[in-house]
Amino acid sequence: MAKRRIPVVVVAGFLGSGKTTLLNHLLATSSGARIGVVVNDFGSINIDAMLVAGQVDSMVSLGNGCLCCAVDSADLDVLLDRLAEPARRIDVIVVEASGLAEPAGVIRLILASDNRRISYGGLVEVVDGAEFDRARAAHPELDRDLRQADLVVLNKNDRLDEAERRRVLELVGRLSGGVPVVPTSHGRVDPALLFDREPRPAGGADDRQLSFDTLPEYHDGSADHAHHDGPCDHEPHLHSSYLSVAFSSDRPMDPGRFMDFLDGRPTGLYRAKGFVHFDAKGYRQKFTLHTVGSYLSFQRSRWSPDEPRETRLVLIGTGVDTGELRRALTNCLRGTEDPSEGREMFRVLRHTR
Repeated sequence: MAKRRIPVVVVAGFLGSGKTTLLNHLLATSSGARIGVVVNDFGSINIDAMLVAGQVDSMVSLGNGCLCCAVDSADLDVLLDRLAEPARRIDVIVVEASGLAEPAGVIRLILASDNRRISYGGLVEVVDGAEFDRARAAHPELDRDLRQADLVVLNKNDRLDEAERRRVLELVGRLSGGVPVVPTSHGRVDPALLFDREPRPAGGADDRQLSFDTLPEYHDGSADHAHHDGPCDHEPHLHSSYLSVAFSSDRPMDPGRFMDFLDGRPTGLYRAKGFVHFDAKGYRQKFTLHTVGSYLSFQRSRWSPDEPRETRLVLIGTGVDTGELRRALTNCLRGTEDPSEGREMFRVLRHTR
């Protein structure tokens, strides 16, 4: 049985866009997920009273078993190997690329890795909304980076008035080619948009509370705001309008119709994850789905002997019609009269790692 691979999510953006603030927020709201952090930079990041500055291939343990490292690009593959060791029990690896780094180069290193314990998890591009026009003028390559992104975080929205916020959001959306754009302030992005959070039993040695020097001072209420159909009832943070749609069925999915749905998924749908039951000829394994923005991948594995053969999905987004999403997924189910030929599975296999 194939083991779950550790997703490697790349967080990129120019200097001052808010990458480190976003990273600290992810660490603070991970709800027990063990995060391997790679700082591909020679600047500084304050995590748990630690200053990483110019230290190559260093590794520091954080309070809950998360690890933070500083590394140059040449050693990235070696460091990913170390973080992916089973004994470390890392759930996700986040690579914070240098503000002057070429995101495509970092991505190529991850995709070229022969480590079977990891898989590329998508590129998150952080944009400074307040300085966007000046950043584009100084760095024309920003347009290219936006086109390469799987999810764009439009940060520092609190520094824009309503008219300017709409203008920048529309411009970033157009430049990124329809990639989902998440407006936020202070890097407050729900971790559920990027990776799964698996709470661990309390009382263990790896469950101590983290402490962060540069943590934004706010209270986020429930860590699972996004996990229900409808807006949050808690204080109105920027992610409070996220909706989560759960879908399950013991009828197999039609691979062609399901790929049509994924290829044309709504702009506001930031994340889709779960298990897909195709039951096509020659392809009766379990397919684990992972999307971040436009990024899409499947992992094929065996069903456990006592595991029900069914599709179980969670979709997270904002501004989406939950009823229409369910109808669209229901339309992807195979009818009893439909053939179980495997030729449409080639569209799925192109995204299988």
